[in-house]
Amino acid sequence: MTSPAGSSRRRQRSTRLVVAVLLLLVAAVAVAGTAVTGQWLAVTVAAGLAVVLGAAATKIVHTELAESRRAAARDRAEQARAYRDLDVRRSAEGVEFAADMQGRIAKRDATVSRLEKRLADAAQELADARRQLADVREQAARAEKENARLGERLSDAEERATQAVVRVAELEAQVDTLAAERAAAETALAEARMRNTA
Repeated sequence: MTSPAGSSRRRQRSTRLVVAVLLLLVAAVAVAGTAVTGQWLAVTVAAGLAVVLGAAATKIVHTELAESRRAAARDRAEQARAYRDLDVRRSAEGVEFAADMQGRIAKRDATVSRLEKRLADAAQELADARRQLADVREQAARAEKENARLGERLSDAEERATQAVVRVAELEAQVDTLAAERAAAETALAEARMRNTA
């Protein structure tokens, strides 16, 4: 997260540190230069000046340190905000994803339950069809038995009819014979009566 403000702070920080180092160098040079002269007053003034310049350098470094800490805290705060925004966005995406998945799961559950209902209906239809097929087979078996029984009865009836035809023919022959005998008897009786009356 480097920004133009961060790079300008670095330049400013470098300038401040350079100024602080220069102040310390000036103080050191001043003390060293007066120490060579051997005059105590000049050395004391140079030492006082070195203390003031050292204090100024310390203040500059302290200010730089404080500002760098504030900048780092700002950077961390910006990062925290960015992470929070990212987290909020990801949480929203997660919620959206979860809602989408729940919708898909609900659709699939509805499809599964619909298919299970169709499967149960198909199984019921299959059971009904098997039951009807068993009924039809049973009816066919009964019809076949009935047909066989009726065939037997038909052949029985045909045999009895044949026997009845033969019997009727025999009876007709007997009737014819009896009729002929009766006619002969009636003729003989009529002749006998005629003879008796004559």
